[in-house]
Amino acid sequence: MKPRRKIVDTVDEALADLSDGASVFVGGFGLCGNAEALIDGVVRRGVRDLTLISNNAGNLGKGLNRWLEVGIVRRFVGSYIGSNAALHEAMAAGRLEVEIVPQGTLVERIRAAGAGIGAFYTPTGVGTVVQEGKEVREIAGRPHLLEHALSADFALIRARVADPFGNVRFWRTARNFSPAMATAATHTIVECDSLVELGAIDPDDVHLPGLFVDRIVEVREHEDPIEHRTVRKRVGA
Repeated sequence: MKPRRKIVDTVDEALADLSDGASVFVGGFGLCGNAEALIDGVVRRGVRDLTLISNNAGNLGKGLNRWLEVGIVRRFVGSYIGSNAALHEAMAAGRLEVEIVPQGTLVERIRAAGAGIGAFYTPTGVGTVVQEGKEVREIAGRPHLLEHALSADFALIRARVADPFGNVRFWRTARNFSPAMATAATHTIVECDSLVELGAIDPDDVHLPGLFVDRIVEVREHEDPIEHRTVRKRVGA
């Protein structure tokens, strides 16, 4: 299975150049689509003072919540903090700087960085705390905020299938922020469920071209936890 220049055998090898102070995109939504092995591998490396950029920071002691529990995150940029007790405790204690960004603005800032766009105007957040300290310009009769592109040193993303060049397919909604993050990171590391031969993924089925991928590690076993399992209740039951 060639070329092998992007394929590494272990998670630790994939993360070999991630160091203190790095900024890190992590794909996923809640606990869905998390690069579980890479997240755990970052904890093992013992790095500190990370800037985490993700939709959220995990929950229920799982996923990115582990980074908060061991205190390796200095700054979090995301759109949802919800019921994450570890995050709220770190904020209250002054151990964690938090920047809340509206979800659509967050992904557009990342997409803009990947597309080489330095900044853009959006009406989202006008008249709220999101507006504080930002340039406001009237466009088509509406006030807009200037938002700057958002890049990172690393992107850690989970894919369902990858080939040796780094072309990947995601599993349904687990795709979420990952393609945009891969384009806006200096180094993109893919944790894939299954590594297939070059050419096995039809070109029309590639969700992220290998051009944006630097390293691939195959991890076949995942927990894939469900945050809150519910069932439908019958009316009158």
